[in-house]
Amino acid sequence: MIGIDLFAGAGGMSLGAAWAGVSVQYAVEKDSSASLTYKCNHKTTQVINCDIRDINGFEINNCNEPIVVFGGPPCQGFSASNRRTNNKENQQNWLYNEFLRIVFLLQPDWVIFENVVGFKEIEEGFFLKDVIYQLKEKGYTCSHMILNSEEYGVPQKRRRLFIIGSKRGKHIESVKGTQSKRISVEEAISDLPVISNGANEEVLFYSKPAQSSYARIMRGKKKKCSGNLVTKNSNIVLERYKYIHPGENWKAIPDKLMLNYSDKRRCHTGVYRRLQNDQPSVVIGNYRKNMLIHPVYDRGLSVREAARLQSFPDWYEFKGSIGQQQQQVGNAVPPLLAKAVFESILQKSGEE
Repeated sequence: MIGIDLFAGAGGMSLGAAWAGVSVQYAVEKDSSASLTYKCNHKTTQVINCDIRDINGFEINNCNEPIVVFGGPPCQGFSASNRRTNNKENQQNWLYNEFLRIVFLLQPDWVIFENVVGFKEIEEGFFLKDVIYQLKEKGYTCSHMILNSEEYGVPQKRRRLFIIGSKRGKHIESVKGTQSKRISVEEAISDLPVISNGANEEVLFYSKPAQSSYARIMRGKKKKCSGNLVTKNSNIVLERYKYIHPGENWKAIPDKLMLNYSDKRRCHTGVYRRLQNDQPSVVIGNYRKNMLIHPVYDRGLSVREAARLQSFPDWYEFKGSIGQQQQQVGNAVPPLLAKAVFESILQKSGEE
């Protein structure tokens, strides 16, 4: 099966596709640093660094194979924490029509559309209904589902919406979970280098042998890993961290340390959240802005720790400034979740 990745980001969805056996020929990504990350890790894919609105077609090799077009249009406007712009007035919320334009231009055998759960919930489900309506009008059999990453081998509780369309009348009822035992934060990151607030030494040796089968898979045969970059938080932020125990958030911070907030009660529940070692992570998302805290140390997460919690293997390198790398990791579809979705369509595609 041949794949085309739209709104490709750093390539998490493409990595899952490749793991499942899909040959991704093209990826379209507007952001230059994310495109650089993608190119670094997907050597055989042609990466097009431009606005999707400038794309008018692709030259497909081996066109006798089935084709899948996949991707997740920008989702910030549909986020539950972004109440001001999750409506029809936000023009960014209409970029899914560019995704559909390419789909209808190519008429692929399969379509996989990914987004946050809010895409289904806001405006009384208007956006979800519109995507499905347009696909059905063009002859696609559609199904949609909400999948939780922790059920697919990802050490993170992250719910995502998937719309799957088939030009051949195939229907995907569900994507079978691959993991009966949830993977904890400790299993995922405890072997990574011991670093401190503001760490900026890119490549370091692991701190200890892999502590789980998950860590062994992520490490492969590597002795060092990249991405050991941590935002340098101010002293006042570090002082706040000391009051927060695993599983707690900003509510544990004394009022005297939150005087720069006009009303700290308006903070989102994910802000100043310390991860729990014995549980899967909460949603990574914009983990720098949300001040996600390491389960043991009084600092934020490193790029590599966040990547592990997203199921990126340690050979996967992120490019750009620390802020750009953090954004790329947080925006990505967890590769192991994507792999399960692609495996489900490959299995269905192979059925008579």
